[in-house]
Amino acid sequence: MTNTANTPNPKDCPTVRRKIGKTTYIVHVHFSETAKETMEDKIKRMLREEVRKM
Repeated sequence: MTNTANTPNPKDCPTVRRKIGKTTYIVHVHFSETAKETMEDKIKRMLREEVRKM
């Protein structure tokens, strides 16, 4: 799956490659410069939502 609608050029982004089994996953990392939430806050929010769903 490729989504390039509002993402910067992948060559300008840090890249993480991870091989799991016979599949290699390539993830281009980018952050919004206008975000109002820190990465720590976002992870905490995501964890709270996941626990709430359980």
